[in-house]
Amino acid sequence: MYLKKHRFAAFGIATLGMAAAMCCGLAAAQPSQQAQQAGNAIVTVPGMPPVSDPNNLYSDIAAGHFSTALNGDLARIYVPNHTSGDVSVIDPTTMRVIDTFKVGFNPQHVVPSWDLQTLWVANNAEGSAAGSLTPIDPKTGKPGKSIAVDDPYNMYFTPDGRFAMVVAESRKRLDLRDPHTMQPVESIATPGCAGINHADFSIDGKYAIFTCEFNGSLAKIDLVNHKVMGYLKLAKRGAPTKEVLPAPDGKAAEICTTGSGMPQDIRIGPAGKTWYIADMEADGVFTIDGDSFTQTGFIPTGIGTHGLYPSRDGKKLYIANRGSRAIHGKRHGKGSLAILDFATNKVEAVWPIPGGGSPDMGNVTADGQYIWLSGRFDDVVYRINVSNGDTVSIPVGKEPHGLAVWPQPGRYSLGHTGNMR
Repeated sequence: MYLKKHRFAAFGIATLGMAAAMCCGLAAAQPSQQAQQAGNAIVTVPGMPPVSDPNNLYSDIAAGHFSTALNGDLARIYVPNHTSGDVSVIDPTTMRVIDTFKVGFNPQHVVPSWDLQTLWVANNAEGSAAGSLTPIDPKTGKPGKSIAVDDPYNMYFTPDGRFAMVVAESRKRLDLRDPHTMQPVESIATPGCAGINHADFSIDGKYAIFTCEFNGSLAKIDLVNHKVMGYLKLAKRGAPTKEVLPAPDGKAAEICTTGSGMPQDIRIGPAGKTWYIADMEADGVFTIDGDSFTQTGFIPTGIGTHGLYPSRDGKKLYIANRGSRAIHGKRHGKGSLAILDFATNKVEAVWPIPGGGSPDMGNVTADGQYIWLSGRFDDVVYRINVSNGDTVSIPVGKEPHGLAVWPQPGRYSLGHTGNMR
């Protein structure tokens, strides 16, 4: 076991600029209305916990805002290693791997459940029907018996907690399941979303937007009626051309297209209007208006833009740039962590990984001081101080991916590596 620690001065980004990339929205498909408000209260879907602060939907993930459901949970970093088929467990106090256990084939993400009682390892068993979900008890740090589930590349939970949403990437499908037993309930076909993988949810819980990695677009999902509302093609630069894709109901949805693109993670801004989409080929973040489902801008951030994580106060967005536009990149790439200010949509600083690296997915520590990210092509994980870029590297298994930092502040989890509200 060895640790590598680095400290260096940041190079500031005075103005990266915002490229004009206005794109067309949906034609036939109707966007949902803006979140209704009664006074200052957001009217949410039934069963969803109320929005505490309409101006900052991340107000409940502030440092110290722990749910009592987390009492007794161990402080651990759970790292799914895609190629070695196991999970590395790190004690963040000693900064050492203290356990490694086998799970299913090709673990992708460690996903906190809506009720915060279970951490699910999504093993999608690429190219086979041997997918599974492995539960981890956060009070012991030990795995339970895996449950057979078809193609669970990722997993989310509806804002009311009624369903787990298994992202069956290769099937172009979202499978709604019982959030505890994982028994299937219903499926939502997404034929126009090749490589469906990451998502976030509207402030009122009425819709979600998923990224479509392999055709450079987004899919908007009606969470009330469980159907696709339409698709939006992201355009990096220049005047967009128009293309029509069929929605599952047979109606045409107009989208925009200027190139392929490869959208990855997606996050909604604190006020619930602007959404941010990391694009690995575009080397930056697209912005869209979620309600009208139209593209509003593009912000360069670094090579291979990948993971997105809000700060504990909801004022910053931490952006992991993987250092390569390739799905299988080389070691020691030009990976970095960019810090974007939500209020100005400007990148304030970029912290390169010392010696090169491949920061991918992870999360912010409970106190907000650090962010942990997997080093996808370097078989390490990084703990980065978000205020000065101080970086520690810890070796793990082969090809680490969507690690979970646990416990996390917040009332409930929407899934992925800890999209908390």
